Amino acid sequence: MSVFAILDPAVGLAHDVVAALAQVVPTALAIVLFTVCVRLALHPLARAASRGEKARARLAPRIAELNREHKGRPEKLQAALAELYREEKASPFAGCLPMLVQIPFFSVMYRLFTTPNDLLGHTLFGAPLGLHVGSAHGAGEWAVFAVLYAGLAALGYVNFRRARRAQAKQAAQAPQSTQGAQGAQGAQAQPALALLPYLSFGTVLFAALVPLAAAVYLLTTSTWTAAERAWLYRDGAPEPAVPALA
Repeated sequence: MSVFAILDPAVGLAHDVVAALAQVVPTALAIVLFTVCVRLALHPLARAASRGEKARARLAPRIAELNREHKGRPEKLQAALAELYREEKASPFAGCLPMLVQIPFFSVMYRLFTTPNDLLGHTLFGAPLGLHVGSAHGAGEWAVFAVLYAGLAALGYVNFRRARRAQAKQAAQAPQSTQGAQGAQGAQAQPALALLPYLSFGTVLFAALVPLAAAVYLLTTSTWTAAERAWLYRDGAPEPAVPALA
């Protein structure tokens, strides 16, 4: 039995909801509406993650100072960090846990739109929702995929630019003493860090491996993610340098 089989009850419920919506609107639009509803329900988790990221960025200079003060004394460093987080009512995992909680929800969505079911028999502008790009034929089907991929590429470029700006901002705001202490280590990590923004285009590559229905979902959830990040970090607070992935 596949490990993903534990998601089958949730996938079945999601299927029933999308199928019910498809009785009123076209199936592709039902996928969009259902995705928006799910992302709206998960928005509080995204807000919690952004608060955690902002707290981590705000405390970064003090954490760097504690690392210098207690260098070579890990027990004292851990105690000092715990006291700092307690005073600031923050957590080092505040930005990570909400994102981890979202993973099962996204797994359900991907499984729904990549596992054969009756929803994939419907069409989007004549192209079956269960169609893979490698099986497309005719200008109409190719045009549908081309529009979706172009939209994902545009969102990837937006996220790429945001990730590059976040990296530049973090580098500019890092304390000079910290930069000096991390000189050799930072030089070794620089090539890997420079590649991180390019992960923004990974969604386009993934969309080429899944059916059209999943590509519709990816475009919808990626658009939500880009808009959500722009809203949550509208105050100019430092963003994570890791690109926003759907």
